[in-house]
Amino acid sequence: MANKYEWKVNSNLDQKIISELEMTVVDEHPLKTPTVERIPRRVLGSQPSTGRTTPISAPLVMLDLSAVLEGIDPLTKFAIEEMDPLTQMATEMAAKELDPPHKKFNDKSKGTFHMEPWSSRKSAILSKFTTSEKLTLITSFLSDGDKVVVKAQSSAVDKVQHRLEQLDYFEEGSQHKLNVSQAEYIGRIEQLNKELVSAWNSEQRVKALKIVIQCAKLLSDTDVLPFYPSKFVLITDILDIFGQLVYDRLRTKSDYYKPGMKSSTALPEDFTTDIVPESTKETCRNWFYKIASIRELVPRIYVEMAILKSYSFLTSSEYSAALLRLTRMIRGIGNPLVALYARCYLCRVGITLGTLTSDNKYLIQNLYDFLDNYNQLFSNGIKQELKKQHIEYTSYLTLYTPGLDFILQAVAATGGDNLLPLCLRRCEQHANSALLLNSIMAAFKPMHVAQRSLQFLDLIARSPDEYFPSHILLRTLGLCISISPPPTEHRRQVLNLVWKQISNLNSPQFYISCVEAWIEYIVRYCTNKEVNQILEDVINHIYPNRAYEHLYSQLKQIIEKIVSHMQDFETLLSMDNFLPFLDLFQQENVKVEACKVIISSCISSQHTSDPVIINALMYTCSILHDSINALSVDDEVRQIGELLCMVVKKVDYGRDFEQQLSFYVEARGAFSNIDSVLAELVQCVNNLAVTRHKEVNGNHTRKTGAFVRACAAYCFITIPSIRSVKTRLDLYLLSGQVALFNHCLGQADACFKAALQIIPEVTQTVDKQSPKTYLFSYIRKFLSTLLVVPDSPDRGVLSLTRILLNTVQSYEWDVQNGTLCQLYLNVLDLLTAMSQDFYFYHVDKVESNDTLYGSDPKFISEINRMCSVVLNEILNQLKSIGHCRKQAALVVDLILNVAINADLNDAGMLNLISNLYGLLNNHEYKDKLYIGRCINYLKYKNKENHPVLTQLINKMKHLTV
Repeated sequence: MANKYEWKVNSNLDQKIISELEMTVVDEHPLKTPTVERIPRRVLGSQPSTGRTTPISAPLVMLDLSAVLEGIDPLTKFAIEEMDPLTQMATEMAAKELDPPHKKFNDKSKGTFHMEPWSSRKSAILSKFTTSEKLTLITSFLSDGDKVVVKAQSSAVDKVQHRLEQLDYFEEGSQHKLNVSQAEYIGRIEQLNKELVSAWNSEQRVKALKIVIQCAKLLSDTDVLPFYPSKFVLITDILDIFGQLVYDRLRTKSDYYKPGMKSSTALPEDFTTDIVPESTKETCRNWFYKIASIRELVPRIYVEMAILKSYSFLTSSEYSAALLRLTRMIRGIGNPLVALYARCYLCRVGITLGTLTSDNKYLIQNLYDFLDNYNQLFSNGIKQELKKQHIEYTSYLTLYTPGLDFILQAVAATGGDNLLPLCLRRCEQHANSALLLNSIMAAFKPMHVAQRSLQFLDLIARSPDEYFPSHILLRTLGLCISISPPPTEHRRQVLNLVWKQISNLNSPQFYISCVEAWIEYIVRYCTNKEVNQILEDVINHIYPNRAYEHLYSQLKQIIEKIVSHMQDFETLLSMDNFLPFLDLFQQENVKVEACKVIISSCISSQHTSDPVIINALMYTCSILHDSINALSVDDEVRQIGELLCMVVKKVDYGRDFEQQLSFYVEARGAFSNIDSVLAELVQCVNNLAVTRHKEVNGNHTRKTGAFVRACAAYCFITIPSIRSVKTRLDLYLLSGQVALFNHCLGQADACFKAALQIIPEVTQTVDKQSPKTYLFSYIRKFLSTLLVVPDSPDRGVLSLTRILLNTVQSYEWDVQNGTLCQLYLNVLDLLTAMSQDFYFYHVDKVESNDTLYGSDPKFISEINRMCSVVLNEILNQLKSIGHCRKQAALVVDLILNVAINADLNDAGMLNLISNLYGLLNNHEYKDKLYIGRCINYLKYKNKENHPVLTQLINKMKHLTV
């Protein structure tokens, strides 16, 4: 194979193939990976704490996962059947956690109901009620160590007796008072929590009880009032753990014999008192007796409430009496704040007992007891205490809201909304009823509150602002009405009344908090004119003294609610005060987030050609674009690029193609820093040129011809600004094809030449592919295009093909993988196709080389000369690859190529085939299966029974044996 061969093309290929090809018009390449346009998710505003969520509409049909997550999926259920008992229990508990939280409060058969659980409120309380003052912590066990000695006892009776004696030795004189910061206080409480569990697990019940008593005592301390709700959350968590420890201990230590069983087991979850052993009942009574002996009222009440669930070991009818008894005991607590949170904890415990549907008198009684003592909140003693701690009344009354809200929600959930008129009458009986009014609006269903919105507004107007902030009342009412609107005939009146009160708020912080709550109602149920007026009022309130600099989070929430509920997005952008409102965001990162929200909502709207809307969109998009710099992360650039591309595609001038192209020119200047946007603009302009071609059915006039040439020039100028080499290559090829489609031969030739010049720049990984893998695919697509590209009269024959061959030869290919050799084989296919009298495909109204040259002998001779050069390069590559499996496969490909494309009547070609067959015959790595498939293909092509081809087929059959 060291000899050089002269190629002779077969210019008489079967022309029937052309007629057999079925021409089908398609919109996209059949092998192109289907893509789905991703629409960024909207960012919705926060909702009031009612347990509801805001639905988000999606443009695609998605699978409803709520049904799938209902319980345990079938695969998990199948796996559970073969699990051990402990693993099965853990898996079932995890599956229960997938259920919506409201299910735990909505099962009427078990005595539960729908309301927001306490667990969802704790984090908000801990973050809101904080302090910088020193807190008092009194302990008698963390400093002196554990003085109790646990001795081994011979019997259970002795062990119980010993523990009772240990409680008698509890000395109050050993307490220590510590002044700690809030962080240290929380750390100490966590330490107490761990000490409690550790003492219990080590059989030190006395120490565990001492810890609980000391923790409960802390709830009677109100030296630092602002921190009291958070202290309540921390301490009651410890009490809950203690109550569960006692309950679990009593249940697991009970000897219960199932019918027919000889061995004992722990009581089941749904046990009844008749199967509880007497020893367990006695131990349970001892717990309650000892707790009843605690001298101080507050710890005695709290500890008994903590273990109230253990009454189930004694009797099933004791709950109601115990709850009412504890309700009356709380009346002895003098401090109204301490008493309220004690009532709150009692209601919490009662809810978990599951007895509410049968008897909820204790809930009503706790509410009435608080209302009866409501005037105590404004007594002289409270005023003196607030003066001593330098606390304003407005701040003091807000301390009651978490506990009072929970009690009222429990009452409303069990007593129904018929209690709302009664509660409102009680409010009217008190002069300073703002605190009650706020909790009532938060507790009852928004629908019933909205029906009485005028009555609530009247009560708010009459409430003095010196005790409870009126802006909190207005905000709470706004959150309710945003969920459920008032009657239609009252909506305008409600807005007029409430905005008079909101506009009179002097504090920008209080003002904007009310606007944030009411803006959703205004956008959904009022006119666009009123929305515009509200935006103007907001600007006038928070622009002076640059107050908006401290209100960015609320302003962002307002924008999110406006754009998420505005039906006519074009009207929103055309409002006089919307863009000035957006200008309030002076901090760049906040303004960028606001613009993302606006554009994310815009992409779901219809196409637009309104210049006012387009100008507003371009202004918003320019803010996003200008935020990109050298330090921006790739994900941020990608996200902003997707949003800008969506906006570009939303602008549509219809049949005004010149105006559409002008917009793309403007967008190119505005968004020049993001590759994805520039690539999208090139795609849009190419699509514009194709659309224009369809409008004239390919018969361009002077005007339309100038337009498509302008489109080609736009693409040729824009593509070099893109940094990605792959994107440039793809767009050059596409733009050249579109220019050729529109008969712009010069522009197409320029795009193809530009693409060939940057091929050597492909040196890095492209889209998780090696550069050589990408180039192999790209060059093959390029070759298929070159078949129909006519030669330029200013250059020689097949000039683009020559440039491509020189570029491919100069690129550093890996010889061993045979990529270059395979490309050369594809070049042979192209050159053979170019030698035919009539090409397999054409571009409409474009004369390819088959028409220009008409199979001229000089043209065929030039093709033969180029084929000879390529053929010898292939032979050199095969020699460089060496004796391996890849060489054997390429030899088969070359034999197939020569047999189909070359002139088999030529002696040189016959000699080449003979040498290649001899090489393949002696090759140990030949693939017999692949050779068999090639033989079948040769049989298909040998319709005229060419003798040389028939002889080759017969000889190759021996290679498959």
